[in-house]
Amino acid sequence: MVRCGVVGCGVIAPTHIVGIQSVENAKLEALCDIDVERLNRRGEEFGVAKRYTDYHDMLADKDVDLIHVCTDHASHVQIVVDALNAGKHVICEKSAGRVDADLEAMANAAKAHPELVSSGIFQHRFVKQNCAFKELVDNNKFGQMLMVNLSFCCLRTNEYYQKDAWRGTMAGEGGGILINQAIHHLDQLRFVFGDIVNVCAVCGNLAHQGVIEVEDTAMFTIEFASGVLGSVSATNASATRWRTSLVCTGTQATLEYANEKPIYVDALDEALKQEIETALTPPEKAERIVGKSYYGSGHTAQIADVVDAIENKRAPKVSLIEAINSSSLIMAVYESARNNGAKTAVRKY
Repeated sequence: MVRCGVVGCGVIAPTHIVGIQSVENAKLEALCDIDVERLNRRGEEFGVAKRYTDYHDMLADKDVDLIHVCTDHASHVQIVVDALNAGKHVICEKSAGRVDADLEAMANAAKAHPELVSSGIFQHRFVKQNCAFKELVDNNKFGQMLMVNLSFCCLRTNEYYQKDAWRGTMAGEGGGILINQAIHHLDQLRFVFGDIVNVCAVCGNLAHQGVIEVEDTAMFTIEFASGVLGSVSATNASATRWRTSLVCTGTQATLEYANEKPIYVDALDEALKQEIETALTPPEKAERIVGKSYYGSGHTAQIADVVDAIENKRAPKVSLIEAINSSSLIMAVYESARNNGAKTAVRKY
């Protein structure tokens, strides 16, 4: 039995809590939050008696094996590093960090403790059709891949940013649309198509002037290690509340994959077209989603994978280093934008 402690009882916490309670070999042992009212509310809601207001006290608890880090971006690095140094396994929400120094400190701690399981949340890697997408690409079903183009739109109002002081700030969040909302889709690019080695970017705050100090809109070109070229455009100031569209174009087939569904498929061979459509069509019976609809159903599957990795002394499917590398992509985009779109290498940890 893997005994879990959740640090941070905010918006994402119930998704982790329900995930823990849904995994056979996991037990929710304790909660922690600096806001006593919020801590007690979550404790009563989910029947958790053991509650801490200082995460160091949770790290000292011998009955807690796995720490779920569900706090604001700025606090991720210190909690993760402290947890690993205290001998605890860790699973951390995105983003791994706000700046390169965060990522380096976290990576060093993970590498210093290979005996511990450390993972970063990228739950979309556990969605059935996303795994099928990767398999199609790995098996060259699209032929030679030529272009990959990601477009992501969502809506974050001024009120959203004003609700929490850390949001929309460099010190608290580290960025805007890219590091918060689009990060899962950028990770999906890496998951399906492999490492991205270079970017050229421009970022702007077009609709939240005077409210945030980070970008609400960004565009950049990407160069994959495989040589495939691509582009990304993202905004959180649109009238579209949440939509992602990923178009991949190959010599044998073309796909538009929107909100994790195949919207358009064309192929030189009709049987190949049908194979791609069938592989990417979501199951008829939707899996349970806890929290916002765009979280998807993958949190529970990822938590189950981490628990199994701990019990069987193996690496998790999404290591903390792999999650750090997706955050590193965003750091490179910001660096390129600061340097007027200069071609910028993506650091791999």
